[in-house]
Amino acid sequence: MAIQRLDALVWLTLSGGGFQRRGGGGTGYIKETYLAHLIPQGERPNFEFSVLNAKLEQASTDEMEESSIQEPSIQNSPIKTQNFPWKISEPQSLDDLSNQDFLDLVEGLEAEFEAEFVAKQVDADQDKVLLVGVMTQHMTLLDFEDGLAEITRLVESAGGQVLQTVRQKRSRPHPQTVVGEGKVQEISLTAQTISANLVVFDRDLSAAQIRNLEIQIGIRVVDRTEVILDIFAQRARSSEGKLQVELAQLEYTLPRLRGRGQALSRQGGGIGTRGPGETKLETERRTIAKRISRLQQEVNQLLAHRFRLRQNRHQMDVPSVAIVGYTNAGKSTLLNLLTNSEVYAADQLFATLDPTTRKLTIPGAITGEPLSIVLTDTVGFIRELPPSLIDAFRATLEEVTDADALLHLVDLSHPAWQSQIRSVMNILTDMPVTPGPALVVFNKIDAVDEGTLALAREEFPQAVFISAAKGLGMETLRDRLAQLIQYALYPR
Repeated sequence: MAIQRLDALVWLTLSGGGFQRRGGGGTGYIKETYLAHLIPQGERPNFEFSVLNAKLEQASTDEMEESSIQEPSIQNSPIKTQNFPWKISEPQSLDDLSNQDFLDLVEGLEAEFEAEFVAKQVDADQDKVLLVGVMTQHMTLLDFEDGLAEITRLVESAGGQVLQTVRQKRSRPHPQTVVGEGKVQEISLTAQTISANLVVFDRDLSAAQIRNLEIQIGIRVVDRTEVILDIFAQRARSSEGKLQVELAQLEYTLPRLRGRGQALSRQGGGIGTRGPGETKLETERRTIAKRISRLQQEVNQLLAHRFRLRQNRHQMDVPSVAIVGYTNAGKSTLLNLLTNSEVYAADQLFATLDPTTRKLTIPGAITGEPLSIVLTDTVGFIRELPPSLIDAFRATLEEVTDADALLHLVDLSHPAWQSQIRSVMNILTDMPVTPGPALVVFNKIDAVDEGTLALAREEFPQAVFISAAKGLGMETLRDRLAQLIQYALYPR
């Protein structure tokens, strides 16, 4: 009723006898009538449905949510009480139904819905987002909730606002729609209810899945990688940053062209769709492939340019340290504090995208004489970093692999700081060249309690604890940086 925007629904029960019409079909006289309509949340009565309860008892854990919204039956004896957002009248005659003032009924219901509805004000230039999270059997509840919190931050960093979150637990994602058929209907109804114009999933989707979901839900559907790419497109400032973002977007788009339907194809059965020649889909694919090839050549030139810069630094015997870490760990803030720079820093995911290199002078570890090093702020990491980003940003990531040492910055105030450390280490391990030694530095200690601080000290006794925003622990960090450089250049 809600999806089809029906104010009321009437169904008739027939006696089973009476006039037999030609061609078959329903026959008989009208025996009873029922009137159904939606009701506000606060007025949902209890309905008892035995068939629904039997289905729920037989359903597995990952199917239970889908079963809970199937059409109920009201014929058998009650077993369990359920709440539903509709009201069904007692059986009544056709004469009683014909005397019902439907206009008065609908106006009264509209007034009740309006009184209960609480609207969320969203800027006109913001996307109104319905977030969908799917928890599979290989995920813990903590990891699942951390992932939802992260995708929420990603949506906000991209300029959208999450109005509501829909969750589902499944043993594995549905191959066609990720979630089950019943949950797709629930997503469609929820998106309509909250006036969302975008549905964001907390995982990567195939072209077919996106197409199937958009057809059934009726609004645009994007996945996690597309949200990250949108943020990168907004954050890129330098020419090389824009170059790498465009390459990543095209590599993401190319295998998904088939999901765009008839708009990119001339094959069909109508006037203007027949005849020899290349389909628009093939033309688009070839054009994008050529553009990707050209961009890859430019990225290779960028790689060569960065390689020459690093060679010059090595010839001048200038040690280099790359600041790595999870996105929003405070890398740019730390770089500004250590080198008196003015690199853009904000409490956002991927606030800075372009690598920034600055000179830093610290006391030497042995002689105490001034030691000049090069400190590089790199792009932030994130769990399950999309392969297209790794390939496109290989010029930037080589700053990490070619550095003499790494400064691994960790946001200790984040609830999932341990998981973030593992994500960063996994990415570093998967790099083609093994990076140099790393110093773990815990940031934002001013925003954590004593228990968290004690746990981090116990797990990482060699780490440094600082607050880049408050300037705490900087002298200790400089001393440990000098020791790190000494170890990297002259290992025992």
